[in-house]
Amino acid sequence: MEDAVRRQLRETSDVLACMMRDERLLAAVKAVADACVAALGNGNKLLFMGNGGSAADCQHLAGEMVSRFAYDRPALPAFALTVDSSVMTAIGNDYGYEHLFARQVEGVGRRGDVLFGFSTSGRSPNILAGLAAGRKLGLVTVAMTGNRKAEITRTVDHCIEIPSASTPRIQEGHIMVGHIVCAMIEERMFPKGR
Repeated sequence: MEDAVRRQLRETSDVLACMMRDERLLAAVKAVADACVAALGNGNKLLFMGNGGSAADCQHLAGEMVSRFAYDRPALPAFALTVDSSVMTAIGNDYGYEHLFARQVEGVGRRGDVLFGFSTSGRSPNILAGLAAGRKLGLVTVAMTGNRKAEITRTVDHCIEIPSASTPRIQEGHIMVGHIVCAMIEERMFPKGR
């Protein structure tokens, strides 16, 4: 059992080490944080969409923005498009599950908002459709994915590819990057002592 624990920790550590050496990834994280700061500074909002564990990550990151991340500061507008069961089941029933996020983006997305699409595979039809709807409306689109070189990498303004093909390791990377982006937003918009 102890070997299994060590193996899991080593796998996570290896992915984090690869992330630290990946200059393209580091530049993408900074660019995403810059886009979020610009959008929020202009009165826009952050929108998050994902399935399964990624849906939970969306709620987690929206909560960090609306409540707080590292310290007290004013609330920031961020919404997980994964939480309204009436909206989700209506869209799923009336239009099909692949339209789950696109329809919501059409309803609440505005030019200049930042739309995050989480898909570990990069092939989730509802995430791809949501990102396409966002681009059509002039939202800044961000893909959070793995290294599977999927279509999603070519259809967004910014792509953060976690250097792994393992779903758990990708999700761990996503929440790490999400926390970094939250910290960068908070520090730039509300410097301590200001």
